[in-house]
Amino acid sequence: MAENQVVEKLIQLIGEGTSPYHVTAGIERQFQKAGYERLLLPQPWNLEEGGAYYTVIQGSTLIAFSVEERMQADHFRIAAAHTDFPGLRLKQRPELVRNGYAQLNAEVYGGAILHTWLDRPLSVSGRVSLRSEDMFHPVTRLVDFEKPMFVIPNLAIHLNREVNKGTELNRQKEMLPLAGISGAKMGGQYFRKLLAERLEVEEEAILDYELGLYNRDQPEYVGFDERSLYLSAPRIDNLSGVQAVISGMVHGRRDGINVAAFFDHEEIGSRTKQGAGSQILSMVLEKIMHGLGAGRMEYLESLTESMFLSVDVGHAYHPNYPEKMDLTNQSPLNHGFCIKEACAQSYATDSRAIAVIQQICKQEKLPYTKYFNRSDGSSGGTLGSIASAMVPVPTVDVGIPVLAMHSARELMGVEDERALSEMIRAYYTL
Repeated sequence: MAENQVVEKLIQLIGEGTSPYHVTAGIERQFQKAGYERLLLPQPWNLEEGGAYYTVIQGSTLIAFSVEERMQADHFRIAAAHTDFPGLRLKQRPELVRNGYAQLNAEVYGGAILHTWLDRPLSVSGRVSLRSEDMFHPVTRLVDFEKPMFVIPNLAIHLNREVNKGTELNRQKEMLPLAGISGAKMGGQYFRKLLAERLEVEEEAILDYELGLYNRDQPEYVGFDERSLYLSAPRIDNLSGVQAVISGMVHGRRDGINVAAFFDHEEIGSRTKQGAGSQILSMVLEKIMHGLGAGRMEYLESLTESMFLSVDVGHAYHPNYPEKMDLTNQSPLNHGFCIKEACAQSYATDSRAIAVIQQICKQEKLPYTKYFNRSDGSSGGTLGSIASAMVPVPTVDVGIPVLAMHSARELMGVEDERALSEMIRAYYTL
């Protein structure tokens, strides 16, 4: 796939992926367009060689897979990314009215860089649960207000002369978004009224929701020429990984079973029913084998020749902070994707599995770098080691390097997304 197509698809996913539920809907759209058939977990799967399928778990996790028409091997090639991203989530009964200002009560999700959320145009999206005739199956609806409605204003420097020396923000007091609401609408649960109007339902029908604030800034290319372009955008972590896995999966087929997993809740530890730390991946893999007529022992044996790619962003070399970088392993933007290693296994490190990826890159002439943390520092982990503990197969952590990771707006190299997508395509093909 041409480089500009790869990044344009990423930009489209960033635009529609404003919550983990909307990201999953965007993933589903792309797989449906590619001819994948949706399966339901509670039902039997009668799979056919040559088929391509996907299933959705809890609305925010999706696992897709394809089976070669003349399958000669039943082992899995798996790649995984995550659908969630740091930000702010609305509490129930979030309405606050103070001296004519309407605000919302919110909590921080994941490791967000809080000050980057100040003075940004913010909107709200997510999932709403509604009253239903069958109380054990509530109606669920996705909602996205799709326009800037909120802002968290900074305090003027005249009132905080020390602001440029660094100011810690109180998550409960200073991260509350301000809404532009007329006095006539401010009474009572004004947000619930707005939500009901958006969904075209009665207020009483709204039972609960999982809604988050998101940055409405639009993605922008930055740079002097086509070969050195950067992309500045919200939610690069980890929609860049999501899109690379989708593109690689759709364009790669081989004699075996390819699997693409997109998990929620990576930013808060993955240990949830739809996270990489659950049994959901192993359940789906075993269900795939059963759908092809194989038993549990055949499933367990298939894992011995399987492999897993954990696809998530890494830290790019920052020219303003060289002292934060490792002495010999650095990943500048537009030098290819990075292979992330850590002996503590915060990144899944397996030299034999990494050698596989290096040989793929050599054959396909794809650029890559290796990333290590400084020995006197640390960095975040990924879902790689967590998932490989649940499905014990050789695992490699890869991803594009980014600057301003976990900011409301991040920076990536355009060339790196192309290299990552092409590597994953080759991984699913060779």
